[in-house]
Amino acid sequence: MPSVFIRTAGCNLRCVWCDTPYTSWQPAGASWSIRTILAEIQKHPTEFVVVTGGEPILAPEIEALCRELKESGRHITIETAGTIFKSIGCDLMSVSPKLANSTPWRRQGGKFALPHEKQRLNLPVIQKFLDNYDYQLKFVVAEKKDFAEIAEILEQLKTVERSRVLIMAEGRTTARLRARGRWIAELCKRYGYRFTPRLHIELYGNRRGT
Repeated sequence: MPSVFIRTAGCNLRCVWCDTPYTSWQPAGASWSIRTILAEIQKHPTEFVVVTGGEPILAPEIEALCRELKESGRHITIETAGTIFKSIGCDLMSVSPKLANSTPWRRQGGKFALPHEKQRLNLPVIQKFLDNYDYQLKFVVAEKKDFAEIAEILEQLKTVERSRVLIMAEGRTTARLRARGRWIAELCKRYGYRFTPRLHIELYGNRRGT
């Protein structure tokens, strides 16, 4: 669905393949009031709003923002890594647990690897989101072995519907996404998961504002 994305800066994780370093590795951006954000959203002819990051749960006014969005009649999706729980009004909680492929063991001498590894997977928090929200689980896959890790995570969670599990290829170029997408799609069919493309890269390339 055509959607307006509200991207917050700041993240408690340091995924090695993060394609928005301006929200995690090098947080940046202007400070916008809720009123300014709502005015900007009015310029776009869609009711769908996605609040993402970084980690939007960390944003200090996330509850107030979502409350205002809901009062304006918007359908709200929140994209979170599922490491921190906060009760927020939204229509869909898109939880993206980070697999072992995300840990930056070599980047910057591995200085962020251990903090990331300790925080990247919080099963009690993920379960709390699943129990309290309409949800989807989205995993970023780079290798076939990642599917075994996904299966282990799902086994530790209660009653996860396979139709709510989305698999996305890791990649920033159409060539890499298409190459990985071929075998990922076949494994999705085998396990009953859904395959999700990175449509913005297919349409516009890896650039901001899309």
